[in-house]
Amino acid sequence: MATAAGRAGLGLAGTRKVLGNSLEGMASPVWVRCLFTRSNIPDSVFQPRPGDHEKYGGNPEEPHKIHVITRIKSVIGRPYWEKKIIRDLGLDKAHQPRLHKNIPSVNSRLKVVKHLIRIQPLKLPHGLPTEEELSSTFLTSRGELIIKKRLKPVEQKKIKA
Repeated sequence: MATAAGRAGLGLAGTRKVLGNSLEGMASPVWVRCLFTRSNIPDSVFQPRPGDHEKYGGNPEEPHKIHVITRIKSVIGRPYWEKKIIRDLGLDKAHQPRLHKNIPSVNSRLKVVKHLIRIQPLKLPHGLPTEEELSSTFLTSRGELIIKKRLKPVEQKKIKA
């Protein structure tokens, strides 16, 4: 009785045929859950590909130090481990860039969710900002850290008449 109520809640009340003691035409929830576990993802997904550097414009001899990571797709309907990685990286909101170091521990997590995010190198067209300039910097959508130079007032000289 409890299983019939559970199927009714899922909209599956009339989709079964009973032949003896077996159900026909409906997949077992345990069987479906086994299809989407992390252990069934092939290892080739997590291995580096030789053409990745050329495709994304990187230089393998001098890699960039900081990634600008932006989530561009939704996590609705994605597996729990992808949602956890997105949450741990601070990418809860879409199109909000976050900065992360270019280290193997972060890169291995980024490869798992690479279909949901955009990764760009941090570009510094004006060089590294100083302590005073940090408050007037902003990050563009192209991954550039721009420093807004503020004008300083000029001392006015007194005019003697």
